[in-house]
Amino acid sequence: MGANDIIKKGILDNFQMVGDLTLTDAIITLVLAFVLGLFVFFIYRLTFTGVIFVKSFGTALIMLTMVTAMIIMPITLNIGLALGMVGALSIVRFRTAVKDPLDTIFMFWAIACGITLGAQLYAISLVSSAAIGVFLLIWNLFKSKKNLPFMLVLRFDEASKKEVQAVLRKLPSGRLKSKIVSEGYIELTIEMNIKENEAGMIDAFSAIPGVQNASLISYKGDVIS
Repeated sequence: MGANDIIKKGILDNFQMVGDLTLTDAIITLVLAFVLGLFVFFIYRLTFTGVIFVKSFGTALIMLTMVTAMIIMPITLNIGLALGMVGALSIVRFRTAVKDPLDTIFMFWAIACGITLGAQLYAISLVSSAAIGVFLLIWNLFKSKKNLPFMLVLRFDEASKKEVQAVLRKLPSGRLKSKIVSEGYIELTIEMNIKENEAGMIDAFSAIPGVQNASLISYKGDVIS
């Protein structure tokens, strides 16, 4: 047998199945993927700080974990199948816009769980996911103690300007984002950091004659102090 025959035989052997995937292993992997997907969704729900919670994204995290595990299971057994799968997936283009960078991190976390479970690295997947979840919960706990960014929107008559300014001085300092002056009224948009239990302070504007409305809106964004 020549050198070329030895090389060819080695390559062909690598393209053959290198292990067996039983139905029991597949079921266990998918069940664990479902459980870890639920765990990722649970952590995402607890640490969510956006304005509108999209329930379908949480479902997508669970399905992403299970589908990734389903793809990885046969890939780990056959090099030829792995190369074919890479070629097939390379033509797929995902153009869904992700508004929050943290949502992308959770998607990568779900994919990582699926990869490790599909490779039957159960201990690594479970321990790593538990560590990441605990870290995110602790981080969210410290983050929730900080003042939250709010937008205060005021619309009042020009005659009530002094009274409105007097109430504003009692509130935490803020940054004027916009001011609209029209015939007979003024509209202010002010960015300020306050705690949720301090939101009732804007009720003082309702006692001022000439104040048409006072709105306090929570939003998500970087606040420059």
